[in-house]
Amino acid sequence: MARYSEEIIEQVRQNNDVVDVISQYVHLTRKGRNYFGLCPFHNEKSPSFSVSPDRQIFHCFGCGVGGNVYSFLMKIEGIGFKEAVEQLAEKANIQLPTIENAEDTAREELKAKIYKINQFTAEYYHQNLYKPTAKMAQEYVKKRKLTQSTLETYKIGFSGRFDELYKQLKAQGFNEKEMLESGLVIRNDRGQYIDMYRNRLMIPICDIRGKVIAFGGRVLDDSKPKYINSPENVVYSKGRHLFGLNIAKTECSKRLLIVEGYMDVISLHQRGVKNVVAALGTALTEQQGWLLRKSTEQVILGFDADGAGQTAVARSMEILQKMGCDMRVLQIEGAKDPDEFIVKFGEGRFKLAMDNAISLVEFKVRNLKKDINLENTSDKIKFLNEIAKILAKVDNTMEREIYIEKIASGYNISKEAIYAEVNKLIYTNSKADNLLQGKAVKTQIAKKIENEENIIDEDLKNREDTIIALLLDANQKIFQKIKEKIKPQDFKDETNRKIAEKLYEELEKQDTNVNKLIDEFDEQTQNHITKVMATDYEIENIDKAVDDILLKYERERLESQKKDILKKLENEQDGETKKELSKELSNIIIALAKIK
Repeated sequence: MARYSEEIIEQVRQNNDVVDVISQYVHLTRKGRNYFGLCPFHNEKSPSFSVSPDRQIFHCFGCGVGGNVYSFLMKIEGIGFKEAVEQLAEKANIQLPTIENAEDTAREELKAKIYKINQFTAEYYHQNLYKPTAKMAQEYVKKRKLTQSTLETYKIGFSGRFDELYKQLKAQGFNEKEMLESGLVIRNDRGQYIDMYRNRLMIPICDIRGKVIAFGGRVLDDSKPKYINSPENVVYSKGRHLFGLNIAKTECSKRLLIVEGYMDVISLHQRGVKNVVAALGTALTEQQGWLLRKSTEQVILGFDADGAGQTAVARSMEILQKMGCDMRVLQIEGAKDPDEFIVKFGEGRFKLAMDNAISLVEFKVRNLKKDINLENTSDKIKFLNEIAKILAKVDNTMEREIYIEKIASGYNISKEAIYAEVNKLIYTNSKADNLLQGKAVKTQIAKKIENEENIIDEDLKNREDTIIALLLDANQKIFQKIKEKIKPQDFKDETNRKIAEKLYEELEKQDTNVNKLIDEFDEQTQNHITKVMATDYEIENIDKAVDDILLKYERERLESQKKDILKKLENEQDGETKKELSKELSNIIIALAKIK
């Protein structure tokens, strides 16, 4: 795959501060020169995810992941390097040059055509809605009390019969391959090209920039399936978009409500709740979670009250919790879903329900209560044990105390009993963690013994890491001093050797760019580079530190030579050779005495 030039890659990188980009996904707090937050790539309770504004890198001391602004975006969004460059270029308003590559060019041309097909189709369907042939759709719109403003805002339309759209697209100059790729045209068993959507209310799906990327089609009678959605293609991946976000983001709201369906979003928006979006599937994905995380401060889950809806709530909350989202669950009574509730009770009651949305802990406790009879002693004990498990996972002591107060008064359980069970679990979990850590240490020791010949001495490893850290600072004076005594092949650790080879090459050219260097390595090596850069080696005097390290290397080199000569002397029979070896040994001993 073709790449953008190094100049372009560097320009885009320099215009996207790593702290600004990462803070859209992770809540960061400044501590000294760096920022820290909870790692988005593994579950942790204490922040070990470090971001350096000076070096423009990130590193997690918990799971070891690290990199620069590109590698962060690639990992968090699940995209490739080229797409990361394009996203960050767009964010920084940088116009990217066209890449001359047949495969990429063909793909980009196809994407451009699909966007045009989608835009034309959205307009065509929208105009169809006002024609006499769309009587069923007009009646449905009237029944749902959708206003003209709403129809225009969401570009709601109507799909006709059999192959109407196909003929229109053909007349516009699009070919069958492009139409099939868009998902708007299919080929039937007889080989005919026909419309995917027929006699349906059509709802365009847009990305966050407002580009039409897909469609949802709703039936106008009781036939099945009720909804047909566009298949995924070069412009559309349903797990990476949220319906209505392009409209909701203009509200600049500190909270976003996420509901199940398109019609819920449209109905709520019309009735005054503008900060509302919908997931494009039965469950929230991680990519959608990150989209929510960077779009708002608080997420309110407003899924349907049925079993499937509540299951989706629980699954979504787990995803959002992992991302450090402030999230709440909408509680509505007297209606099966948010749309029905706002129609029955109005905007005021609905916004009050949003204000009173409950936390993950409260949601779990309420769900527990549904299956338990608190008048029954054994059920009450079971309830106490289960809520203790939930509360033991709440790290913040004050937050935990507030929940205990609420639960005690709300469910007629003594605070003392709840505290006792929670504290017992916290103590047990702490012991279990220590036990697991102990087992992990024992396992590591066992592995170390098993692979002793492959294990590099820890002191040597730290020393090599320190040298890499010093070389990464791109100080030519230090580099010249180090390279006189140590060659890349002298590094015992394979990863350090690989990094040293590239660093020496770049430093010889006096052209070392750490972020550019990171891009050239695999993920494991990137993680090691950022770990080395993020570690404080507590070096007060760099020149002295380098001299000390080089002396250690010299001592080890001489000790190794001494060992070899002693071994040779043991087996040597020739007198002259023994004499030469003894002389060499004497010189080595003198040299060692000078540096000890």
